[in-house]
Amino acid sequence: MTATIGELISYPIKGCAGTALSETRLTRAGLAHDRAFMVIDTDGLFRSQRQDPRLALIRPVVDAGGEKLALHAPGFEDTRITIDLDSPRREVELFGRGYRGIDQGEVAAEWVSSVLGSRSRLVRVPPEHDRVTDGRTPGTSGYADSDAVHVLSRATLDDLNRRVSGPPVPMSRFRPNIVVDGWDEPHVEDRVHRLVAGDVELGYAKLAIRCAVTLVDQRSGEGAGPEPLRTLATYRRAARGGVAFGIKFAVLRPGVLAVGDVLTVPAWSEPQLHEPRPA
Repeated sequence: MTATIGELISYPIKGCAGTALSETRLTRAGLAHDRAFMVIDTDGLFRSQRQDPRLALIRPVVDAGGEKLALHAPGFEDTRITIDLDSPRREVELFGRGYRGIDQGEVAAEWVSSVLGSRSRLVRVPPEHDRVTDGRTPGTSGYADSDAVHVLSRATLDDLNRRVSGPPVPMSRFRPNIVVDGWDEPHVEDRVHRLVAGDVELGYAKLAIRCAVTLVDQRSGEGAGPEPLRTLATYRRAARGGVAFGIKFAVLRPGVLAVGDVLTVPAWSEPQLHEPRPA
């Protein structure tokens, strides 16, 4: 079958809910506005669903012009701010590394703090942000965990759910940017070296190593473990540690992506994961 883009999802605020898109611009740093914002504590350390699962309740929406940010959460009054790109930069910390952020002001800070129940600030990536990401293909990204674009196929998720004893695990637990439809076999993405859709080209960076965020119900903002990590540990242990599910890509050629776009693979490579054990 022909591989196509089945879903496109951007996550404007790191750790918060995603926005499903029918079409979007792909930049060097990923889908437009993806992880352009981040919630931090009063010391500048990023907040994650690992410790603050209620982040999943926050639904951010950036307007078409990229000038306004609307914030929604169940049980809280919506708020809307003008995105600030000009205020002084402040130090922020992401996985032990220092970056810069632009504080988005008191209204955003008070609203996010109320939802999370702890003092927080909201920052945006500055225009001069020049982060370099690692992996087989280097690139850049905003406040993503690592590389710019996370790709996961429907076949890969279906294979996991055939192994899980209990309710199926939804795609939202893995927070992909691009969901691929049409591959007949699971984990085809492990072997993709270059991925092309129209004028857009992505380069394989590394495996997506999964963490406790996959144990959070993205609708309720509450823990719902032990799946999928329990089952993934039986057949998806990565050679360098952890369990892998999906692939991170760097952007080689920006452009426009749309749901339904045909995906082609001009170059394949050997997967980094050990051969899965029989189910």
